[in-house]
Amino acid sequence: MQEQIKPQAGAPAAPAGRGGLPAANIAPVGGGRRGGAQAPGILFDSDMGRSIDAALALAMLYSLGPKGQLIAVSVSNSSLDAAAFCDAVAKVYQGSAAGGFGRSGLPVGLAENGPKLGAAPMLTAPLAMKKPDGSAMFPQGIKEVRDTADPRVLYHNALLTQKDGAAIAILAGPATDLAAMLTLKSHREVVAAKVGVLVAALGAYPAGAADPRVTTDIKAARQLFAEWPGPIVAVGTEVGVAFPYAGSSIESDFSWAPAHPVVEAYRALQPQIHESTGQAMAAVLYGANQKEGYFKLSEPGAIEVLNDGRTRFAPSATGKHRYLIADAAQKDRVLKAYTELASTKPSPPAGRGFRPPQVNQAVDPAKAGR
Repeated sequence: MQEQIKPQAGAPAAPAGRGGLPAANIAPVGGGRRGGAQAPGILFDSDMGRSIDAALALAMLYSLGPKGQLIAVSVSNSSLDAAAFCDAVAKVYQGSAAGGFGRSGLPVGLAENGPKLGAAPMLTAPLAMKKPDGSAMFPQGIKEVRDTADPRVLYHNALLTQKDGAAIAILAGPATDLAAMLTLKSHREVVAAKVGVLVAALGAYPAGAADPRVTTDIKAARQLFAEWPGPIVAVGTEVGVAFPYAGSSIESDFSWAPAHPVVEAYRALQPQIHESTGQAMAAVLYGANQKEGYFKLSEPGAIEVLNDGRTRFAPSATGKHRYLIADAAQKDRVLKAYTELASTKPSPPAGRGFRPPQVNQAVDPAKAGR
C-alpha cells in the first residue's frame, strides 16, 4: 500500500473531486437518537500512525453514545495508510466488517500536502492481515487519494449540520488541517459559528519541552493559537504522561473481537512500548465530558508558539486559551474511563440504518448549485 503521497506541482489548494459529504447526507456515528436530543458533533483530526494514542482516541470516539457523535475524521499526515487505518477502525465500530449494523460510514479527510510519515508498522501490519480465505482481516475502502476527502471541505460540510456553538473540534496531531481551514473566509465563519470549543492535544504547559506535534508544523500551530476564532483548551504532553494507558489493557480489553485493528497496531509497536501516553485520549475524554471533573482547568490566558516549537502560556483575564491540569486524585477514574470507552463493544442501533455514502460522489460546497 502506498505510504506517502507526492502532491503534483502546481496542484490547486482544494483538489477537484475530493469534497466532503454534502451536509444533508451526513449521518451521526457513535451517538444521537432518532427523534431525541442530538449529541454534540465532534471533528477529529490526528497524526494517525505516529503513536497508538491516536488510535485509542479514535476508538473512544465511536463509544461516546449521547456524549458525542463523530461527524468528521481526518489525518494531517500525507499517508494513505493512515487514512485507510481510520477507515478500517470505523468499519469495526460501525459493524460493516462483522455483518453490518446499517450505520452510515464517514469519509476520511487526508492532507495531501501534510507532514510526511515514515515507516509506520502500526498501520501497515493490521492492513496487511488476511483471513484464511485471503480476504482482508480489516476491510477498508481507501486505495487512492480520490477515495479520501479534502479536510477543509469535509469539516465545512460536517459543521453545517450542527447547531450554533454545539460542535467540538479535537486535534491530536499537527495543526496543518485546521490552520488551512482558517485561510478560507467562509470556512472560518462556519468555525466561529458552529464550534463551541477546540480541544488541542498540542504543546506542554505552562511551559515545557517542545511537543513533536508542534515541531512537525510550527507555522500551523502558531497560526492556530493566534487565529482560531473560539476558545481553545490545550492538552499538554505532561497530561499524557500523568495518565498513561497500560498495554495490558490493550491486550485484554478488546477480547470481544476475534481481531481488532487497534490491538494489532499496538502489537506491531512491541516490544518498544509497554504503555501509551494518553494525550489524545485525554483530549477526547475532556471534550466529551467537560463538566465531569476528570481534569482541572487553568485560568484563562494566551498560548504562544516559540521559534523552537515550545509553547508558552501567559495568564490573561481576556484570554481565550486554557490548558488541562492532571489531577492525581482522578487518575484511577480517568484510566477507568479510558478503558471503558476505548474497548466498548459496538451494538446495533435501533431502527433502520443508512446506506453508506460514496465519497467520490460528494461535492465541494463551492460548486454546489451549478
